[in-house]
Amino acid sequence: MSIPSFGAGTFRLTGQTVIDSVRNALDVGYRAIDTAQIYGNEAEVGQAVAQSGIQRGDLFLTTKIWTDNYAKDKLVPSLRASLDKLRTDYVDLTLIHWPAPGNGIALSETLAALAEAKALGLTRQIGISNFNIALTRQAIELLGKGEIATNQIELSPYLQNRKLAAFLKEQGITVTSYMTLAYGKVLKDPVLAAIAARHQATVAQVALAWALQLGYAVIPSSTKRENLASNLLARDLKLDAGDMAQIAALERNGREVDPQGLAPEWD
Repeated sequence: MSIPSFGAGTFRLTGQTVIDSVRNALDVGYRAIDTAQIYGNEAEVGQAVAQSGIQRGDLFLTTKIWTDNYAKDKLVPSLRASLDKLRTDYVDLTLIHWPAPGNGIALSETLAALAEAKALGLTRQIGISNFNIALTRQAIELLGKGEIATNQIELSPYLQNRKLAAFLKEQGITVTSYMTLAYGKVLKDPVLAAIAARHQATVAQVALAWALQLGYAVIPSSTKRENLASNLLARDLKLDAGDMAQIAALERNGREVDPQGLAPEWD
């Protein structure tokens, strides 16, 4: 199993905006696109991918199952509907979007349905999102060692999630960092700005390079073609030990997303 280290996110992008964003991302070199059922943009993502002319085998598409579809009789049909919208026979990765501990459906039921989706060939890999250590342990027990490709979690210089990230590394589960720029808040950080100036880079590139050097996958989004192209250059930026230490000191437990009823008790 492998997760691309760099992809384009589509959270909060809809309509023509997401079509343009995905088209531009693919134009400038992205080959991984992340969406979700709840984003309401799978059809537009599928349209942009189809119009790109890029062969399906050269792309890595991720979607996430929404909480309404966690029951065993809903998950697979909902994923089939997602595939129709995305204009593809399969996705490369399907995630459980939130633990949603209060929704009345046992994790065992949801993960069994997710495993069924993989067995049916609807998704090449499966994983989780926003799971804490305890829930990830449960998921490993239910699915088996090596079955969980990634845990997609909020992670940025302001929310470094070291305990969870270390656990995932021990288990061989890739960390996918979302909101790596903390809704843009880190772009104004003076420490990051000074590091960026030293490297003749942008602050966004520094934040993304930091995550990449820690071994995380990143999925930043942008509506601007120039920013999409610029962000990709983070792959070539090498931060030194001093840079990494300075960024490590920025931890402030600055969580941006914590939906009541969906989120677990965070580590």
